[in-house]
Amino acid sequence: MRDLRSALPRPRELPPWQQNGLVALAVFAGGTMLYLAGSHRLLPNGDPVPLWIRFAELGAMCLAAFLRRKVPWGLLAATGIVGVDVALGLSLPIVIAYTDFLYSAMLHGSRRTTRVLVGVTAAGTLAVLFAFLAAAGWRAAALGAFSMLSFLLVPVWWGANVRQQSDIAASERANADQLATIAALDRRAAVTAERARMARDLHDVVAGHLSAIAIQSEAALSMADDPKTAQTVLVAVRENSVRALEEMRAMIGLLRSESAEHEVTAPARLAELARLVESARAAGMTVTVDSTVDEELAVPTAVDLTAYRIAQESLTNAVKHAPGGRVSVRLRAADSTLTVEIGNELLGAPTQSGSGGHGLLSMRERAHAVGGTLRAGPSGPRWLVQAELPLAGEPS
Repeated sequence: MRDLRSALPRPRELPPWQQNGLVALAVFAGGTMLYLAGSHRLLPNGDPVPLWIRFAELGAMCLAAFLRRKVPWGLLAATGIVGVDVALGLSLPIVIAYTDFLYSAMLHGSRRTTRVLVGVTAAGTLAVLFAFLAAAGWRAAALGAFSMLSFLLVPVWWGANVRQQSDIAASERANADQLATIAALDRRAAVTAERARMARDLHDVVAGHLSAIAIQSEAALSMADDPKTAQTVLVAVRENSVRALEEMRAMIGLLRSESAEHEVTAPARLAELARLVESARAAGMTVTVDSTVDEELAVPTAVDLTAYRIAQESLTNAVKHAPGGRVSVRLRAADSTLTVEIGNELLGAPTQSGSGGHGLLSMRERAHAVGGTLRAGPSGPRWLVQAELPLAGEPS
């Protein structure tokens, strides 16, 4: 039974014409029961109107139900049927069906239509109240006011309230969509900026290789009388050329923004990690370094730059979020993989998001760009950043 209920669509999920059909069916079924039971008469005394005329009214109201969303035409059609019903002697099924038209007009009508409807309903209620008061006294006036409140004011008020809440919900959804779009653009801009920064770093490295090639080539041309030395120079030229091509491929793969300003500073390398450590210690941190990476290890430039930037961002976050705490830096090179681990104590803050909200995003982007991975998060009493970067192969 539960599976059957979940498979059936909810009434509000149906197309409008099917919802109107359900309303028409409910009006006809309810009106038929009231007419057959003889409980449809609102005014005293019997009902001299033949039953088939009452059913004709009910059928017309059911047909008008398919226009309940067409404001004001559906409301005008229903009002005409109610006028005929008043002339014949007001009946309960027609009045109940008319309340749905008032509700639909408030919910689906234009702003101008709803304002006019509120004014007309209020004026009609007051007119009926004074008419009953003048004709039959205060008891009849109180009964008439209660009837008007139940059948006119309540559906109008309820429709206005539901519409107001729907407008508020639509506004909140629009604001949420805008915030999500802004956040996505912000993340995209951060990724683009980080890739551009990496490309500028690699650009400086490639420029250094090409400068060395130019100088060594000129030296080789001037050593025609010393073939052995010229051979040595040409070997160095070839090595620099191969490295320049490798770094150029990495730079082309990373470059994403043409509008980034050029940085004239030389790119930092992992060999300069000691500067970051001393800077963190100067800020009051207790930093321990454990490295098994040989200085003669051939680390691709892109991986070298990425490892340095990850260490730099992690130490900066540690200084910012855990001032005065302990930080451990570990570097490992094994199985063609360079592992960088930076862990710091959690001093009251359960999580860290990186500087400006994009620190972790930038580190992950750098690691992914060279074909590596990065994990960051709480690890026991510490916050741990662990990056695994390949020492061989093309960056992805």
